[in-house]
Amino acid sequence: MPKNFWKQLERPILSLAPMAGITDSAFRRICRENGCDVAYSEMASVSALFFKPARTLELVKFDSMERPYVVQLFGNDPAHFAKATQIVTSQVNPDGIDINFGCPAKKVFGHGSGCALMPQPELAREIIAAVCDNTDLPVSIKIRAGIRVTTAIHFIESIKDLPFAAVMVHGRTYEGGFSSAPDFAIAEEIKKIIPDKIVLANGGIHTPEDAKNILEQYPLIDGLGIARGAWGKPYLFAQIKEIMTTGKYTEYDFTRIRKIAIRHAELLWKNKATIGIFEIRKHLAWYFKGFPKASELRQKLVQTGSVEEIKNILK
Repeated sequence: MPKNFWKQLERPILSLAPMAGITDSAFRRICRENGCDVAYSEMASVSALFFKPARTLELVKFDSMERPYVVQLFGNDPAHFAKATQIVTSQVNPDGIDINFGCPAKKVFGHGSGCALMPQPELAREIIAAVCDNTDLPVSIKIRAGIRVTTAIHFIESIKDLPFAAVMVHGRTYEGGFSSAPDFAIAEEIKKIIPDKIVLANGGIHTPEDAKNILEQYPLIDGLGIARGAWGKPYLFAQIKEIMTTGKYTEYDFTRIRKIAIRHAELLWKNKATIGIFEIRKHLAWYFKGFPKASELRQKLVQTGSVEEIKNILK
């Protein structure tokens, strides 16, 4: 991939947003095979990379089929960000590095990381500069609509001169959690402030219609970040591309979903063996939600111990 791969992608860009415990290598690959343009890693701690990198390097390793692939870092110490960036650039060799300024999770926020950094523009600037100065890869950031008196607009105004390449804006505030209605207009306002950078809107995008409405209502934005909407529906990316091109999209029936689910299980088994079979269970519950006798089917699937057992149940 070229160094700033963001500029090479066709619009709208459809990204798999980073999700802890979800966006591992197998899920990223499944989404890339089903229309996703850019895949982000799970959040990786810069302090873990600074002190004991081995386990975190295992977390962010990837298959070449996942490119373009972005490693997301979180923390609050610029020195740790600098060292972590050097390690990721040289030892992981992704296509980009992302800085998390948006996570509202208690254990992240409580340590002064994620969304807790947005009201601290000077520290945020130090962190972004530390990452940009220690890699030749494009640097992106992920933020929320706001926290307390700090809005995403204020935050972007305070860092807009720094050489980051892209920003993903979650349309809900910290106080709004995951339940309030996302404000996608804020992403378009940010694009007006940084027209030379890529701006993606994120939050509450669960159907092809959701995506189409946002992209048509806010034409300045460069694309979308899909998160929980892809749970059990990695093909949502393909459906969005279809509806944007033709005005309609293909519904996925049990047979097509079964094929994707088995493929996902096989990748998890290859990557993580028995741990992968344990982790596929939540995905299987999402894949087959809403089908006739789905409850009975999911009860069997969440107790499986092998790929062969999953195949037999899905016959």
